[in-house]
This record gives sequence, C-alpha cells and structure tokens, in this order.
Amino acid sequence: MSVLALGMSHRSSPVALLERVALNGETRLKLMAEMVNTSAVNEVMMVSTCNRTEVYADVDQFHPGVAAVCELLSRRTGVSRDELARHCYVHYEERAVQHLFSVACGLDSMVVGEGQILGQVRNALKDAQYVGTLGRVLNDLGQRALRVGKRAHTETHLDQAGADMVSFGLTVARRHLPAAPLSGTPTASAACPVAADLTEEVTAALPTPQTLTGRRVMVLGAGSMSALSANTVARQGASTVLVANRTLERAERLAECLTEGYESVRGRAVPFEEAAAHLADVDLVISCTGAQGVVLTAAEVAAAVGDRTDRPLVFLDLALPHDVDPAVRDLPGVHLVDIEDLRTAVAEDGASAAGRVTDLAAVRDIVAEEVAEYQAVRSAERVAPTVVALRSKAQLVVDGELERLNGRLPDIDDRTRAEITRTVHRVVDKLLHQPTVRVKQLATDPDGVAYAEALRELFDLDPAIPDAVVKPGAAPGEER
Repeated sequence: MSVLALGMSHRSSPVALLERVALNGETRLKLMAEMVNTSAVNEVMMVSTCNRTEVYADVDQFHPGVAAVCELLSRRTGVSRDELARHCYVHYEERAVQHLFSVACGLDSMVVGEGQILGQVRNALKDAQYVGTLGRVLNDLGQRALRVGKRAHTETHLDQAGADMVSFGLTVARRHLPAAPLSGTPTASAACPVAADLTEEVTAALPTPQTLTGRRVMVLGAGSMSALSANTVARQGASTVLVANRTLERAERLAECLTEGYESVRGRAVPFEEAAAHLADVDLVISCTGAQGVVLTAAEVAAAVGDRTDRPLVFLDLALPHDVDPAVRDLPGVHLVDIEDLRTAVAEDGASAAGRVTDLAAVRDIVAEEVAEYQAVRSAERVAPTVVALRSKAQLVVDGELERLNGRLPDIDDRTRAEITRTVHRVVDKLLHQPTVRVKQLATDPDGVAYAEALRELFDLDPAIPDAVVKPGAAPGEER
C-alpha cells in the first residue's frame, strides 16, 4: 500500500489546459470507478477545483499506478499522455502525503491561505465514498488532511492574512467599478441556512467590509462556490443579488436565505435561461456553474447591454472551464476577470505575501509535524502483520505442546494443568515482548521494513497471516 498523487494546478499548467482536464461530477465519479477497476489501483479520490485536478490513489507499485491513472485520465479528457506528462506533477509516499496536507492548508492555493479548499477536500472524500473507491488508506489520509487544514487555520493567522478565492476575485473585479459610497457593515438578521453548503471555516472567514454598497449583483449557479459568492457580496453591501440556476428551486432557496439573512439585501431567483435578459440591470456578474461549456456568449452579452457606456458591467468568472465567453472583453463597457487574471494579480501581490512569512513558516511546521506522525503510524501498521504472525505462530506451538503434554500426562489434576498452561504462556510472552516492541520502534527508521522481513525469515512466518490482517475480510492466502 503506497500513496500516489498525480495532478496539475495553476502552478504547473496554463489555464487552457486546466479547463480541458476539468471534469464535471458525473464524469469524475465514472473515472474514479474505472481507475479502481484496474489491477494497479486499490483506492482513489479526486480533488477538483477551479485551480487544480488531482488524483490520489493507493497503489501497490509506482510505475503501474502512474501508467493506469495517466491512461484513464487521458482517455476521459482527450488530453494526450505526452501533454499530461509535460504539465503533471507526481508525488509518491511521503511526498504525496506532504502535498495533500499542504493543499488542505491552502499553502498550494492561488490565494495562499484561502479556506475553501478544506470544503473541496471534504467533498472529494464524500464523492469517493459515494462511488465506492474510498478505502481505509485514503480515508485515514483524507481525514488527517482535514485535521491538518483545521490546525493551520486555528493555530495561525494565515487565513486572515490572505483572502479566499471569491473575496480576492472581488477585490480585482472592483477595480473596474466606480467607487461606491461607504456605509456601515450589513447586519445578518438570521443565520443563513445556505451555510449548510459551505464549510464552517469558510463561513466564519467571510469578509465584511462595505465595498459593494448599492451594487446589483447576479450570481450564476447555486452550488457551494455560488453560495459563498452570494454571501460575500451580501456582506459587502450589495443591495440586490439575483441568483440564476438550472434548478430553479436551488436558486430560490439561496435567494431566500440572502433576503432573510441580511438586512438591506434583496435576494431574487431568476430562471437560468433568462439570465442574459437581466444583464442590463446589474453591475457585477459572478459565474461559477461547473458547466462544461460557455453559458454566456459574447453575442448574448452584446444583445443585453447594447452600447451601455454610462456604467460598466463586470464579469467575475471563477469557473473552469470558462462560463463566460472571453470575447466579451472586446465589448464596450464590459470587463472580464477570470482565473488567468487572478493568477496574474496574485503574482503581482508581493507586498501582502511578504506579510505572511511568519504564518507560512508556522503552517509548514504544522505540515511537517503531521507528516512525520502519519508516517510513523503507517510504518507501525506495516510491521503489525509481522507481529501478529509471530504471536500467532507462537500460539500454535504452545497449543500443540500443551496438547502433547496432556496426552502424555492424562492423570494430572486440573489445578496443576492450569498452572502449567499459564506458566508456558508467560514464558512465551516474555520471550516475544522485546522483539515485538523493538520491531515497532525500528519501523520508523528508513530500514524499518527490513527488520520486519528479518523477523519473518528468522521465525519462518507464514506471509498469509500478515495479509489477512492488512486486508480485512480476506481469508488466509486469499487475494484482495
């Protein structure tokens, strides 16, 4: 059992390629099922966001595992294996664990320290569990990654120093809007039930400055990212938030939550097919639908806004692939901010990055500590089957010798027989105690596996017994 991580992100790939490998939910579930049906992959989960597509797999061997994942990813996305190889990163064992923990903390995010990634890792675990590709190895790893991410956000100020993707995107998008008058912070009159779609970490970190006072905003989509966007603009003072979604009931639920949850904010649902007709009435459009193609064409935008030049219309496209046709950049009075623009803005944000040095170092220390602890647990688990096999063999020998003794001395009384049995067991336990404790201690060393192998060789242990322990439910000698 070894952990393999293979993927691409904003750090390794152009946005155009990230769009091509971005998979919708149903396709992603099918791909995971295909991967575990190969002989090279035992378990798999996928972390898919607007900035990354990553596969985490439990494999028996490195090269067959990489080959199987790449082949199926290429087949599903239409991206050649050669192109994948040029832009993919591959981590194995300890490096794979370290990468996932860093991702969960937000260290690998475009906006360092953003909290949305925790919810996305949690969703990856849920998806893998739903499709049946999550086993003990990745479940343990994923749950620990969530714990590491929570530690990073509670024990440091990293998430306060950096914005999440939505708030950072709004910061960039607002540069294209005329300045709005400042006013007080909007008051949440009731807890918004839509927070069920968000992680507690993200909801608690939503920004509150009044920077969208009086703005009319339309949000395309009603998923977790859309809910976060809608709550963020409501907190920043938007007067009206239109929500357009293919399932109108979800849009109505989100709009109702905004109206009930924030004073001076009016939420309203509109049918998705009528979204373009409302473009002329809004100042800002935030799109994150998860669709596999463009949902707003340049022609639709041009027809809706005409020659509007009195006030700009700004699109914040957080989707991957793009929701908004990039050609809208050429329309008068229209501005588009997409993932590529945010990547450029982050690269230019050196001043704020410098202020996070201390928090970054603290989070990296947390990651290093948790990786070491995880590896120690994994090492102990690897030698556990050998310890079980050793004690099982000793038990068989003791039972055989006691049975032989009973046959040779049938006339001894029960009290004497019981005392002999206890004495023999105590002798064996004392003889085995030091070797079993020592092999567990040595398991954390680089050559820890070699000690377990030496123990199996010295005592001629049956490898079927360790396999039965490692693979629950399997009979001795039966393959998983």
